[in-house]
Amino acid sequence: MNSVFDQGMAPTCPAPFNLAEHVLGAGAAPDSKIALAVLGPSRAERWSYGKLRAAVRGVGTGLLRQGLAPGDIVLMRIGNTPDFPIAYLGAIAAGIVPVPTSAQLTAPEVAVMIDQLSPAAILKADGLACAETDIATIPRDALAGWFDLPPCDWHRGDPERLGYIVYTSGTSGVPRAVCHAHRAIWARRMMRDGWYGLTPADRVLHAGAFNWTFTLGTGLLDPWSVGATALIPAEGVSHAQIPLLLRRHEATIFAAAPGVYRSILKHHAKIGLPRLRHGLAAGEKLAAPIRDAWHAATGTAIYEAYGLSECSTFISGAPDRPARGDATGTPQPGRRVAILGPEGPVPHDTPGEIAVDARDPGLMLGYLGAEAETRARFRDGWFLTGDQGAMADDGQITYLGRADDMMNAGGYRVSPVEVEAAFLAHPGIEECGATDLEVKPGVRIIALFWTGPAPLPDTELQDWADARLARYKQPRAFHRLDALPKNPNGKLVRKALRAPGPG
Repeated sequence: MNSVFDQGMAPTCPAPFNLAEHVLGAGAAPDSKIALAVLGPSRAERWSYGKLRAAVRGVGTGLLRQGLAPGDIVLMRIGNTPDFPIAYLGAIAAGIVPVPTSAQLTAPEVAVMIDQLSPAAILKADGLACAETDIATIPRDALAGWFDLPPCDWHRGDPERLGYIVYTSGTSGVPRAVCHAHRAIWARRMMRDGWYGLTPADRVLHAGAFNWTFTLGTGLLDPWSVGATALIPAEGVSHAQIPLLLRRHEATIFAAAPGVYRSILKHHAKIGLPRLRHGLAAGEKLAAPIRDAWHAATGTAIYEAYGLSECSTFISGAPDRPARGDATGTPQPGRRVAILGPEGPVPHDTPGEIAVDARDPGLMLGYLGAEAETRARFRDGWFLTGDQGAMADDGQITYLGRADDMMNAGGYRVSPVEVEAAFLAHPGIEECGATDLEVKPGVRIIALFWTGPAPLPDTELQDWADARLARYKQPRAFHRLDALPKNPNGKLVRKALRAPGPG
């Protein structure tokens, strides 16, 4: 039998449709219910559904009064505060296309985005890097003054129209703008039973920052779509403090990257969480030792999911369908997934490329300004992920790693070409290659291997990275070599950098 697992296709998204309206209305939560609590060690900032809905639609009105129109793009340079999801949903409510970005980006990285997007405006918080530009800049402080404005009308329309854009690194080394339709939120309903087991009674604590897309989707939009309560640690809360917040605020579901679980377990061998039903993990492969240690400490399971910026998560374990052994899980209900070789689906238990049906409602519209690269990701009705996996005869899929040289450190996918380009500008570096290394089970870091006429202090190289790359893209180790490994054609062989011995 071939490796195709068909869970049926999801119901068609209704029309006309607005993503923000669905998020804030589908769960029919009363205005008085708490939608969001930002949790500090001693106090919490709470937002009711009524306050959140008013603020979102007020921001929509504010953006329109700034001269923005439906279809315009607004680049978001906002920090880790509730203003981030409010501005994001406010733009979408008014038909404007938000582009959320990491607060860690440097000015040169933002400049590349501005050139690609040609945004109509930039929402910017003080202290965040941004390139010099003539584009209208709206200070983040203006948002609070818009919360009480008259509500904007929901901009309803074709669910296939552009709703928002997120960035992911491309294999060319240039970050790609991934365009998503309004229907993407409708597709996320498949995660409720296929991963979360999410209900209106849940209290979901996500350990990530507001401006991480994993937090935005799993930690905020999905709970709000069912009328649940989202809990987010305040900026400055350490991983060691998270169990206290989970217990004190009676969280029923906990979501985090595997590295956060690892960090928590360093500080706590036993964690009493009587209300917690289970944990969720995504962003990088969950190592079995972390999963087992969490269960020993809390008595609860962690359900892992696999996805990507182009389609969010579509393979996962779930409370009623746990993953087996080293497998990540099965395709979620409403998904159709295959493992492909050069001639099509491969036999069961055979490695190949993970692919999802090209009709999946969660799939991107395409890469902005990169039509050829968009077309290259599709073949014979499938979207190619570029990642390797194997499927058992019951649909359980085991993730086997990336098909290309993309790196994964701390849950972020990073292009080695982008890192190398930043360091090739250094006057003391002749050639360089970047890759991710496993320094201990489940822990991967980015390392830079380089050649040059003389040794350079690691501190100098780190300072160079600080000025040119977001922190999650920066190497954590530097190795000077006499020569980089290359194939007969003179092309760098990055996989050889991972072999024992270099540096």
